[in-house]
Amino acid sequence: MAGTRDRDRGTGSRWPGGGRGALCLSFDNLGEAAEIELGALAPDDPSVGTHPTATRVLPELLATLGQHDLTATFFVEGLNAQLYPDALREIVAGGQEVAYHAWRHEQWADLTAAEQADNLKRGLDAFRDLEPGIDLSGLRPPGGQLGEGGLDIPREAGLSYCSPAGVGASIEDGVALLPFQWRHVDATSLLPPLAPIREQITGSPDPLDPATFLTHLEAEIDRLTSEGGFATFVLHLSLIDWLGNENLKLLLNRLSDAQHTDKLWIAPCRDIAGHLLSNPEAFADGATLDPTSWTG
Repeated sequence: MAGTRDRDRGTGSRWPGGGRGALCLSFDNLGEAAEIELGALAPDDPSVGTHPTATRVLPELLATLGQHDLTATFFVEGLNAQLYPDALREIVAGGQEVAYHAWRHEQWADLTAAEQADNLKRGLDAFRDLEPGIDLSGLRPPGGQLGEGGLDIPREAGLSYCSPAGVGASIEDGVALLPFQWRHVDATSLLPPLAPIREQITGSPDPLDPATFLTHLEAEIDRLTSEGGFATFVLHLSLIDWLGNENLKLLLNRLSDAQHTDKLWIAPCRDIAGHLLSNPEAFADGATLDPTSWTG
């Protein structure tokens, strides 16, 4: 895994308004797509189409984001274009971004290049066929790894950015790389294979409680505003209840306050990617991808 010394690649006053740092707040997964892919739920189960992340968590979250004047990126599975088209429309209507997270949360690195291309085309077509259609700009590969297809797959599909595991922010052959660090992912607090990341954060491999994870993210916000750099925070809709509404509001308050200092630019991934692609000379030092996966 990339070391601490590498995590601020892409730093400097290269952000809009002269901000020291940039951050994308993102939310992964929607509905039961991942559960179906894992075999935990049958595709024809009567409960399909009533998942609480789509029916309860998402509407409440969108309202809370609006109250804090924050814009985020929602990486959702393509299956949701069939199961929850109204939820996707609600995300877009709220000024948020929808991006791709595989069709059914397939482990991206386990797919062949041809399978990745087919998976991505299926999803892009499904979102565009909605009424009104939704055009996607980016991909976050489930598991965090690009696999056999590399950046060729999103590039050939016309996407402007990709968000795998790693550090920094850069442009690679016309595609903006906006990596996330596992230390900024809520699931890292719980998943056994990511115990080494927890040990980096607290000195212990034990699972983190929500308050400790929140404190860690707040420290990362402070670091970005003082030292600069780029980061992506990754929260999962299925873990919003674990984090707790009060902790979520505390985090969003901190982000909102940081945003209004002009020291930290908080924007959806598509806007950050657009900035990189419009200023290629400022982001030529490259990003470092991380081979660590949540599957171990």
